[in-house]
Amino acid sequence: MVITVVCDVLGKENNGTTIAAMNLIRALKERGHTVRVVCSDPNRAGMKDYYVVPRMDLGPLNGYIAKNGVALSRPDTNILAASLNGADHVHIMLPFALGKTAVQIARDRDLPVTAGFHCQAENLTGHLFMKNFAPANYIAYRAFYHDLYRFCDLVHYPSRFICDTFEAVVGPTPHRIISNGVNRCFHPKKTEKPDELRGKFVVLFTGRYGPEKRHDVLIDAVALSRHKDEIQLIFAGSGPKKEALQKRAGRRGINMPIMNFYDRASLIDVINYSDLYVHPADIEIEAIACLEAIACGKVPLIADSPRSATRFFALSDRNLFSYNQPQSLADGLDWWIEHPAERKVCAEKYLGYAAQFEYGHCMDMMEKMIIEAGEKHREK
Repeated sequence: MVITVVCDVLGKENNGTTIAAMNLIRALKERGHTVRVVCSDPNRAGMKDYYVVPRMDLGPLNGYIAKNGVALSRPDTNILAASLNGADHVHIMLPFALGKTAVQIARDRDLPVTAGFHCQAENLTGHLFMKNFAPANYIAYRAFYHDLYRFCDLVHYPSRFICDTFEAVVGPTPHRIISNGVNRCFHPKKTEKPDELRGKFVVLFTGRYGPEKRHDVLIDAVALSRHKDEIQLIFAGSGPKKEALQKRAGRRGINMPIMNFYDRASLIDVINYSDLYVHPADIEIEAIACLEAIACGKVPLIADSPRSATRFFALSDRNLFSYNQPQSLADGLDWWIEHPAERKVCAEKYLGYAAQFEYGHCMDMMEKMIIEAGEKHREK
């Protein structure tokens, strides 16, 4: 098949949407399909099967968006139309301007369409300081549905949680629930800590430095821990809150967090020499970062936020803490530090648990969904 994948956001693999998109693109190519990609990444201009549109100019907001490590795409109908010439299927990653335009052109050409659900309402309203304002989130979900998802033959939800959340607002949708998958390169390997981390209890969190990820809760929890001086935080990622988080850590008197964006090979090493993985985010569709840590044999400690799918990865109450409650997280940190034998047993359990999210299996399911959507469209 010739499949056009439309990406409002595509650049460095430093955010969940780009990672999910690139994993899908690579997987479909490996399965013999021709994959055309529409995006606004200038670094991909001239590459085979890439159709590069302009970036959106938001004036004074450009700097803020750049700090988030992303760029938004501006639709170009001529480029979109060219990408769909001779295509058998269209898959859209986000319900933003490029995706909205693509679905309309696809409808005019009577092409089957699928779309992934990779953006919670709070990911959008949080930038407007309204993530906890229910009417704003409701309006965002209704807009997502109106602009894109109502036109889809099938919707891809990465978790049951986000499917239920969206359908509670817009009603039933034709869908498949498929994890974005964990690449098989994430696995346990013997990795020594760097010399400067010897004797430290390394706590890792991988996530963009944004408000909904709640790095602040983890910093405050370390300050409350009985083991404050031996804990070394590593924040793998990038984003607009970096300086604010460094200042917070300085005020709390903890060891300054190591804050870096790591390429995949380096990240696998960091995960493997870490002692514990903490996921404090209170808004999350799936959190592949947490699954990557689990696949490497790390025990997770996860916020129990009702707006996060990650809480369902907990195998026991010991793997959860009360979201937005630094003392609860501090208690969890102290327990796992003080019970290394239990940590080892729990890590073994998680290795078996991670198998269901194996990348190859999930990508097989994505390919099957696209084929089924085509059949469904023809029947309709």
